[in-house]
Amino acid sequence: MKEIKAYVHRSRVADVIAALKDCPAWGGARGVRRHNLAMYVVKGTLLPLDSAEQHYSLDLGDEVVNEYKLELLCEDMEVDQIVAVLQSAARTGQAVAGWITVTDLISVMPIH
Repeated sequence: MKEIKAYVHRSRVADVIAALKDCPAWGGARGVRRHNLAMYVVKGTLLPLDSAEQHYSLDLGDEVVNEYKLELLCEDMEVDQIVAVLQSAARTGQAVAGWITVTDLISVMPIH
């Protein structure tokens, strides 16, 4: 199994979630839900899409952008399709609109 993490602009997160839910690797056309998606609001250094998106963090002493970190687990054979959906739906037109990481998992167990 793999863990996929994606850091995306706040303005793109709704489209990313909708695209994932419609993705065949997810279950397709909002069908069978096979994945759990965790979302976190994080402060990051992505280039802002506009001046309203950027603000100054007193804690960090620098300008930051609120962005979303998405995390999900998937089977190895689903990675390419899910990453392609993330890349397409999160696109903003900027040279770097976020990041996607894929990590191998040693062990995954459901909680019963």
